Amino acid sequence: MSGSNKIVVTGASGVLGTAVHTAFEKALRYEVIGLKNKSSATHLVQLDLTDKEATKQKLEEIKPSWVIHCAAERRPDVAEKDIAGTQLLNVGVPEHLAELARILNFRLVYISTDYVFDGRSPPAGGYTPESPTNPLQNYGHSKRDGENAVLQARQQGAKAVVLRVPVLYGPAPNNADSAVNILVDIVQDQSKEVSMDDYAIRYPTNVLDIASFLVRLTDLAGLNADALPPILHYSTSESFTKYQMCKIFADILGLDNMNHIKPASAPPTGAGATTRPYHCHLSIAETEKLLPLQCSGFRQWWEEYLTSTVSGA
Repeated sequence: MSGSNKIVVTGASGVLGTAVHTAFEKALRYEVIGLKNKSSATHLVQLDLTDKEATKQKLEEIKPSWVIHCAAERRPDVAEKDIAGTQLLNVGVPEHLAELARILNFRLVYISTDYVFDGRSPPAGGYTPESPTNPLQNYGHSKRDGENAVLQARQQGAKAVVLRVPVLYGPAPNNADSAVNILVDIVQDQSKEVSMDDYAIRYPTNVLDIASFLVRLTDLAGLNADALPPILHYSTSESFTKYQMCKIFADILGLDNMNHIKPASAPPTGAGATTRPYHCHLSIAETEKLLPLQCSGFRQWWEEYLTSTVSGA
């Protein structure tokens, strides 16, 4: 394949990165190079993205047309404890990739988050790409700062776009890899009493849908290099609290009760509690002007997935 058909996916061993890597491979239009850091996956290329010189050399060698940047510190609780490490990964790395996008002439998609907003009073229809950001915790601050670095590089000539997404779910080797998937384990383990958030409104979105969208987005931009705005939102329109998600899982799994899970109708407080936004509804109106989103129904997808998992299909 020619260099113009090469796609690099960072964080390709993660839940989103795996879905994106697979989707581009299945599209059969691209040579896909997945990057990993600590994963043992042998089909991925080892690269420490915080090593600027090694990253530059690798991308000079690959000569990609696109880099889909999925790698990040995505865990808000970890981000609060490791501020320096989170800053390096969530700000320093995308800043360098955006600089390389300008120098090496590839297009960069930076995956960001709805946590760049405070969620206190979303506008009717949701936060737009132009809505003022106001993150509440270090994770949100780091992703917002990463956005700003990418957008600044865009102003200097880099071909880059920010794609904000909400909480994610989908196929995962370990349920603990997703803040939604892990709820399945919590529902099934009735030996432990837990308190579950029944306060914050979330928009759980499937990584397979995002991956499919990214393939279609690169096709669109390939036809029209100026088609992409600086910031896009991708989100389902279905909303749930985590406790409501647990109830759906319990019902699908045929569990008689969920007595071990206690709904918490107020945000956590006290030492060690990480502040999370209340309602970060992302407006998808601008994105839908470019492409249809084609989001999966939450319950329908989980019914099929859990049934196939239980049956071993």
